[in-house]
Amino acid sequence: MTDTLRPVDTAVPETAAGSPKALKRSIGVVGGTLLTLSCVTPASTLFVVVPDLFGSLGTATALTIAIGSLLCIAVAFCYSELGTLIPSAGGEYAMVSTMAGRLAGWLVFVLSLLVVMIVPPVIAMGTADYLAPVVHLDPAIAGAGVMLLATLAGLLDLRANAWITGIFLVLEVIAAAVVAVLGFAHSERGAGSLVSMQVAGSGRHTDTVTAMMVVSGLAIALFVTQGFSTAVYLSEELEHPRRNVARTVLATLAISTVIILVPVVAITMGASDLSTLTGGDISSMVTAWSNSAVGTFVSLCVALAIINAGIVMVIQNSRVLFASARDKAWPEPVNNVFAKLGRFGSPWVATLAVGVPGALLCFVNLDTLYGVTGVSVTGMYLLVAVAALLSRRGSHKHTPAWRMPLWPAMPILLIAVLAYILSQQETSYLLWTGGITAAATLYWAFYLRPRRESRWLVSLPEDQRP
Repeated sequence: MTDTLRPVDTAVPETAAGSPKALKRSIGVVGGTLLTLSCVTPASTLFVVVPDLFGSLGTATALTIAIGSLLCIAVAFCYSELGTLIPSAGGEYAMVSTMAGRLAGWLVFVLSLLVVMIVPPVIAMGTADYLAPVVHLDPAIAGAGVMLLATLAGLLDLRANAWITGIFLVLEVIAAAVVAVLGFAHSERGAGSLVSMQVAGSGRHTDTVTAMMVVSGLAIALFVTQGFSTAVYLSEELEHPRRNVARTVLATLAISTVIILVPVVAITMGASDLSTLTGGDISSMVTAWSNSAVGTFVSLCVALAIINAGIVMVIQNSRVLFASARDKAWPEPVNNVFAKLGRFGSPWVATLAVGVPGALLCFVNLDTLYGVTGVSVTGMYLLVAVAALLSRRGSHKHTPAWRMPLWPAMPILLIAVLAYILSQQETSYLLWTGGITAAATLYWAFYLRPRRESRWLVSLPEDQRP
């Protein structure tokens, strides 16, 4: 337990050149925001994740996402402060390791790796549904193709990827805007429906959405805008990170919330009846509100959004794996391989290591993994909030950084709320996530902890050490 609560000195494992390898600083706030927004991937979230919420929460979906977005403001404050104190490609695990101890950081690393490894193939498999107006593909094959394409793009220079994903992001925003305009133009019910708390039940009966159902749905609602944390993963490649990390995190959360929430409100008001809304087939609603050509256009934009998300997620995941190798999380031969940088400055082995398995996961049944991902995201945010609560002690108290308002009340409130949300999740999802966490704890206990002087040494780039 002392390993969990005792902060660690920021270690700097040396390479042959005498300092840890650092990624190239090549992007500003605009490029970082484009990449981070693309990881949130508003359109694919709207078309792939939100329909599941409509199915369980009906007219309460917009309210649940709005509450989740408010909670994410507190989370974003924590990420902004910690990300400017600890600007590392390790993201959450580097921040939590430094503030709350190595074991806590290791558990956050496992939770974040679980999220970033599972989500891309799950979303990628949705590509087939939105390419259907043009070509019919097997979802697994289409998803694997998207993952391999994203892996190839991830090997390029990050600045080039920022422009690629930026172009795709424009199409995403257009698709979301079309849905919003059509939904509002065909409103069947007033704004009061957003708090009517109704969902279609069996036999065309109307069921009431309870407060506990909304609380349970918050785990997925937190996942809806989760990608804003990508700005922290990119902090080693952002110019002037102590200023630009916070700007990128907060700007991304604000923009992504608007892009997602406004169409959800429009869909709730514009669905022809409660059964149609609960069914969550947004493409069919768009076609009914307009015509097949518009429906096809929106579907193709969503397919591009999914490809875009795959590119950014592979970029993010490879940086996490690169940082874990640089920080000696694995046996030395594995660390040496994952820490290799290619001609474009990207960690090419780490990129292949996350992209190729992602393609293979497209052929696995992942039906329960949305629930596991929701639990993992909530647990990860909880540990980040604990780290934020500890961020102003010792030498970090005087380190130049962006500082959140209402500290320490903000992280304390966030810890309480997230713990309650976790307690309301399905037992099976908690058991799956708990089992994986337990296995990771055993790896810590039997491999990392006995080698504490040479393993799991959290490092910062030379220009960002306090």
